Order: sequence, then structure tokens, then C-alpha cells
Amino acid sequence: MTSPIHVTSEIGKLKTVLLKRPGREIENFTPDMMPRLLFDDIPYLPIAQKEHDYFADTLRDNGVEVLYLEKLAAEALDAGGDKVRDDFLEQMLTESGYAAGAIHDALKEYLDSMNNQDMVNKIMEGIRKNEVDFVPTDLVNAAETEGYEFYMDPMPNLYFTRDPSASIGEGLSINHMTFPARQRESLFNEIVIKYHPRFANQGVHVWRDRNHDTRIEGGDELVLNDHVMAIGVSQRTSADAIQDIAKSLFKEGHFDTVIAIKIPHNHAMMHLDTVFTMINYDQFTVHPGILGEGGHIDTWTITPGQNGELNLDHRTDLKQVLKDALKLDDLDLIPTGNGDPIIAGREQWNDGSNTLAIAPGVVVTYNRNYVSNYLLRKHGLKVLEVISSELSRGRGGPRCMSCPIVREDI
Repeated sequence: MTSPIHVTSEIGKLKTVLLKRPGREIENFTPDMMPRLLFDDIPYLPIAQKEHDYFADTLRDNGVEVLYLEKLAAEALDAGGDKVRDDFLEQMLTESGYAAGAIHDALKEYLDSMNNQDMVNKIMEGIRKNEVDFVPTDLVNAAETEGYEFYMDPMPNLYFTRDPSASIGEGLSINHMTFPARQRESLFNEIVIKYHPRFANQGVHVWRDRNHDTRIEGGDELVLNDHVMAIGVSQRTSADAIQDIAKSLFKEGHFDTVIAIKIPHNHAMMHLDTVFTMINYDQFTVHPGILGEGGHIDTWTITPGQNGELNLDHRTDLKQVLKDALKLDDLDLIPTGNGDPIIAGREQWNDGSNTLAIAPGVVVTYNRNYVSNYLLRKHGLKVLEVISSELSRGRGGPRCMSCPIVREDI
């Protein structure tokens, strides 16, 4: 059986990708809510949608099939039937803080009045209190939630489809994410894999499901080739989760090496792919800010040990670690912003390191990072620029906004 998911590299020609078109969720909040929702600003929805459509069209123009999460989720619920829909809704309400009680009942009645597509869209965009016909009859609901406008928060980070799941080989991880603002997102991915006709019962292996306490996000998961992964030890991905998925990949997959790369734990560098991406057989982008004195950074090469244990090899020369793992004589680390500390910091903040390779040596980038783009071209890359003024307010670029489903082998 051929799996509908097939990703054995970061650079193989991209054939199918999962996106989420920005919807009302990216503007359905106030400045006071931004820290809670992990946003630094409130995007202007009409322009964000135009920019995202341009991104999707750029992929289509290069032969990529574009799937949309919001449509797949509704189609999965259609295919699953009434029980699947009810179970999904109960789980979503529970994870939104309403396992039972009067508010749970009012929200369920409200959402049950909708068809599947409308229900999915409404959950994604958030539910305000004034939308639901509910009058509190107890002091807790009447007094303690006063002043907050939402029963269910919007999910503005959903257009960063890279993070809730990650395609690895002929399977994927469905991720338990770090912050509450994003933890419900992977429930949509779980429903799609379990019940959508394109994926259900099609041999898709789940390397790690979302039912864990330890955290991992797709922006930290890089498939370097058919047996080597790099995973960031970051603000969003913990070392214990890396060990867990490494054991699963070694036991049941064809992977034999996981390189754990420790990066600064901060909002600007939340994932490995915000500071480091593979863009060709022997070329990578790297943000100079993650490298210490002498260009060093902590890495641990993880390989299978005896009796299910793991072997660790700690090294600090990233370039040599990659050369050894990928069996390369040399490689080209291209610095964000040409290494200039001001330009590099600015362009990294605007996702200059977050490049999406759609074929070996062919990358999609934001046009605003013109210094990094010039340097990529100087190093022989073909650069496809997409527009971004509003999309980048969410702190994510072309790689963050895309979850590859199928790539050709290299």
C-alpha cells in the first residue's frame, strides 16, 4: 500500500502541501489578548488573505497540489458520521475548558446547529459570549468570567500549518504543542488522519500522537534525508519529546539518526526552522545569532543503542556534524542578512531564515528580506519571492505556513 504521506527530505520536489487560509481568527482579538494568543500585532485580514493566496498560487504555479486544513477537517467529519462529529465536539469543548456544565451545554447546542464546515470555521475563529444564548445562573459563571469576551478563544496561529503535525517518511507526528493557545490545533489534524478518505486506513503511521505531556512542534522537525532528522531543542520542543520520537522512529521506521540542535529559548527563535533550514543537497540557511564563539552550537547526534536505549554524541561543530551525518565533503551555510548583526536580526525577525524549499535549490521566501534573498541568489539558489506585510505579523514565514504531505525522493 502506498501511503498518502511521503516526505523523505526537506528539499525533494514538493508535490502536495497542507495550508490554512487565514480567516476571521487572525483579527478576532484585542491587543490585550495578543500575549495570550502568541501574537505581536493584529493582522489586517483582507491583505493577509491576498498575501496567502499569492503564496498558494506560487506553489500551484510550480506544480504543487494545495490542500486546505479547514476543508479537510470538515470533510473528515462528513465522512466520519454523527458519532465522530459528537466525539470531536466533546473533545474540543473539553480542551477549551468545558468538559461539562451549563456553558458546555450552551456551546454544544450552538455548534450543533451548524453544518460541519460552518462548525469548523466557527471553532477556528473563536466564539464570543454575545453569540451564545446563555445567561449564567450561578455565581462562578456570572462573576469570575466577567470582562472576558470569549467562551472559546480564536486560533490565529492556525495558518502556520507546519507546527501541529509533521510529515516524516510515510507517517507523521501529531503534536502536543507547548502553549494553551495552540494545543487544540492538532485535534483537527488528528481528525483528518483518522477519518478523511484520503488518509484513513491508508497505511499512515503516527510516529507520535498528541496524547503526551511532553511538547514538540513541527517547526523544530526537519527531515534531512530518508534516514536523518534534525530536531530543535527550543522554546517549543523539549528534549524528552525528542528522545521519545527518536525511539519510535528507530523502532518502527527507516531512520537511524536524529540530530538534536539546541537553540536560544525565546519568542523570536521559537523553532529551529526560524533560524536554520535546508535548501539544497549541501546548502543551509543559518541565523548567525544561534552560533556561539567560533561558530559553535550544542548538538547531540542520537543513534539506536542496545535494548531500545539511545546513544548520544555531543558535539559543537554544526557544520562537521551535518557533513558527517549526510556524508558530504563540504556544505554551504548561508548566513541570514549576510551576517550583518542589524540586518540579520531584522530579517530573522521577519522570517528571513524560514525558507521553504520546493525542489533542490529552489526556495520560497518573503520579499521583504531582500538582503538574505540577494545572498541566496548569489549562492546559486532560485528564489521565488512572495509578498508579506501582514502574514509576517504572526512570526512565521513560508516554511511555517506549509506542511508538506508528499515530496519526490532525492
